[in-house]
Amino acid sequence: MITIRPAQERGDANFGWLESRHTFSFGNYYDPHHMGFASLRVINEDKVKPGQGFGTHSHRDMEIISYVLAGELEHKDSIGNGSVIRPGDVQIMSAGTGIAHSEFNASAIDPVHFLQIWILPQQTGIKPSYEQKYFTLEEKQGKLRLVASNDGRDNSVTIHQDANLYVAALNKGDLVNHNTDKNRSLWIQVAKGGVEVNGQILNTGDGAAITDEIEISLSATTDNTEILLFDLA
Repeated sequence: MITIRPAQERGDANFGWLESRHTFSFGNYYDPHHMGFASLRVINEDKVKPGQGFGTHSHRDMEIISYVLAGELEHKDSIGNGSVIRPGDVQIMSAGTGIAHSEFNASAIDPVHFLQIWILPQQTGIKPSYEQKYFTLEEKQGKLRLVASNDGRDNSVTIHQDANLYVAALNKGDLVNHNTDKNRSLWIQVAKGGVEVNGQILNTGDGAAITDEIEISLSATTDNTEILLFDLA
């Protein structure tokens, strides 16, 4: 079964310096019908103006992934990490017992556009950690590339949950398939472009919850399509 979450039905927030669209309930946006999906709790599409950002704030017991679509995102945290996240990078911050961090647009000229993703951990109270890896376009072009997993296989970043995150860069007509166990659930998020999923059309910003399907086929309907696929316990 495929249930589409249309982009235009997401929650939204506009603070001037930040425009955000919320796939699931977040902040002042509350929808009891969209509280998350399996262990996936947050998918926020954020656009931050030049030189602006999120000041230091704290998290605990959450796996937080940042995935930049355009621009540069500067990260600093209380366990000593400082980095700039760019397109192609996947950053995971395991908040565990508690971590404070800030995220700012690293440019004084250009906006930054990124996805903020939260996944519930299998176990609470773990030691906070941070990891960031770069995946080339060639690794994702025309294929699903594993970028996050619970065991760090295939050089993916490690997440403390039975969840696998794949990304793909597709041009019109490109076809990729994914097989999973009938007891698992899938979520597809279209970062840009368009894709047909088992006969259903998704476009930029759309998401889809997939259950009771052991095989899915994804065919790009436009060039420069970018998708994220979550395979969840």
